[in-house]
Amino acid sequence: MSRCIIFANGTLPDPNSARRLIRADDLILAADGGTRHVRTLGLVPFVLIGDLDSITQEERQKMKEAGVQMIQHPRDKNETDLELALDYAIGTGSREIIIIAALGGRLDQTLGNLALLTNVQLSTLNVKLDDGVEETFFCRGQSHVEGRRGDLVSLIPWGGEVTGVRTEGLRWPLSDETLHPHKTRGVSNELLGEIASVKIETGLLLIVHRRLITEN
Repeated sequence: MSRCIIFANGTLPDPNSARRLIRADDLILAADGGTRHVRTLGLVPFVLIGDLDSITQEERQKMKEAGVQMIQHPRDKNETDLELALDYAIGTGSREIIIIAALGGRLDQTLGNLALLTNVQLSTLNVKLDDGVEETFFCRGQSHVEGRRGDLVSLIPWGGEVTGVRTEGLRWPLSDETLHPHKTRGVSNELLGEIASVKIETGLLLIVHRRLITEN
């Protein structure tokens, strides 16, 4: 099963970095206004989904001419366009979902997008928010962070304390520690090499990985 790549309608700080996330066999989905990012990267989505109030008539026509399937929902709805796209991605049976351009911009939208990833339905899937510069995902037991030496890695307890936190490959290791939501103990750590591992006993841990961006 191909990966699902969902383009949301948030900010895209570095299109070239985002482009490096895409593989030739990825299933591309656009959540309404995320269509602009798809077009910026020269891609064509398999599906355009949402209430379609954030795209222009020109964009809608171009998608139609390209044979893109458009799934339009009422503007008065209980879900965001991204949630609708995520539900569609889950329905494809894909085990890996990357959501691009879901960070930055409106704070309420960013927090809502992060909250979507706490859905227990996603606990057995590999789902991340990523814009090529930063990626973020939840650790429910064990996770890995892949990058370069010096990349920033923050470990943030979500909704309560996280116990039994153990790390390998980070500059400041944690050994069977508890992270509390009102403390910043896990913020701004660094990768020592290309990979770090994080293990926890209980709780839900948000991992934020900020890559070092180099000119190419």
